[in-house]
Amino acid sequence: MGETAQTTASPLWATSVGSDPAFLLARANALSLADATASLAPHGLKVRSYSVLALACADARPTQRELSEFLRLDPSQIVSVIDDLERRGWVRREPDPNDRRVNVVVATDAGRAACATARDAVDADQRTHFAVLDDDEFETFTALLRRLAGVDG
Repeated sequence: MGETAQTTASPLWATSVGSDPAFLLARANALSLADATASLAPHGLKVRSYSVLALACADARPTQRELSEFLRLDPSQIVSVIDDLERRGWVRREPDPNDRRVNVVVATDAGRAACATARDAVDADQRTHFAVLDDDEFETFTALLRRLAGVDG
């Protein structure tokens, strides 16, 4: 995290790119992902695998297709992530009771424990990363991101 004076003083910030919303969102995302990746590394997770594990731990019983669509990842990427989590004993695939041709992803007890520990690291990272925003700004920021992501509004 942490911009240096040298980085923010760069003349590149005075260009049109420096105030382009898509660029700023992509840059903020890259910085946030870098921080999250660093906080998850000691737990043997990356952002993608943590996201899948956290969704499985939420008891949503997502299908691989739902995970692919929600996380905006290619289905083959989701299969690879689930395979890795399954090898670790953190998730398992179970037949969907509504359609036995489809598998849902379910967290194991070991997966729940791993996720809880990783979540603590992610929470600490987010408190640091988003410390530039006060509570009201953070709430507004999150609401705006949800709208941009097509969730609300």
